[in-house]
Amino acid sequence: MNCHKPKPKISASRRLFLKTKLLKKAMTLLESEKQVRKDERERILSERVPSLQLSGLSLQDLQNLCKELHQKIDVVDEERYDIASKVSKNDMEDLSQKIYELKGKMKRPNLKRVRVSADAMLGALLGAKVKESVDFKANLKTVKKEEEKVRKEEVTDWRKNVESMSGMEGRKKLFDAGQ
Repeated sequence: MNCHKPKPKISASRRLFLKTKLLKKAMTLLESEKQVRKDERERILSERVPSLQLSGLSLQDLQNLCKELHQKIDVVDEERYDIASKVSKNDMEDLSQKIYELKGKMKRPNLKRVRVSADAMLGALLGAKVKESVDFKANLKTVKKEEEKVRKEEVTDWRKNVESMSGMEGRKKLFDAGQ
């Protein structure tokens, strides 16, 4: 088999020249985009925030102007906080949605049954520590079955039993036997 890399169609020096040219072009585009954003920001600020005319204002007028500005700043801060919280909430929802989609697309592979002997399983679990085969039956405890003591009540005449249990005396005997 022939496993060598195919020759590139462009020489290394030509490739380097093109890369540097692309990077320079990207930098100039980025700089021009930054300048456009800066100009746009200044234009919008000049529209929304008129320049202050402070000359000729009395002390009371300046204080009132400061109070108005503080109120406007508070309103803007509240709006900014609300927008930031909405954005973070949307980001979290988007991320959780993406996670859900990723989990949903995962397919569980069909597992195949594999027959493994006890020795092979122990070898896989414990590594090379177990070399001789382990006799499980020898290690099992032997359990002797205890003989159940069968309590046999004497079979007597049922009429005597019924007569002795009848009435209050029989109930007293049952009560005493229960305690």
